[in-house]
Amino acid sequence: MRKIVLALAAVTALSACTTAEQTAIGGAAVGAAIGGLASGTVEGAAVGAAAGAVTGYLIGRVADRPGYCRYRDRYTGRIYIARC
Repeated sequence: MRKIVLALAAVTALSACTTAEQTAIGGAAVGAAIGGLASGTVEGAAVGAAAGAVTGYLIGRVADRPGYCRYRDRYTGRIYIARC
């Protein structure tokens, strides 16, 4: 488990140029840690890393677009992005 976290930290230092990429790497690291701790297996850490990376990228993508905001539809709960 420690090797995975150290590898993710090394990758973080080498990549991540945009805000979306930075949040994807951070999400992957957090997801790997949580997935590894929850399941105690490497597979759990890999699934957590994948889920964290996708979530982090989607959050960071909104931050890369100045002038756009994130809204939630009050009836369906669906989140969408539009100009502020």
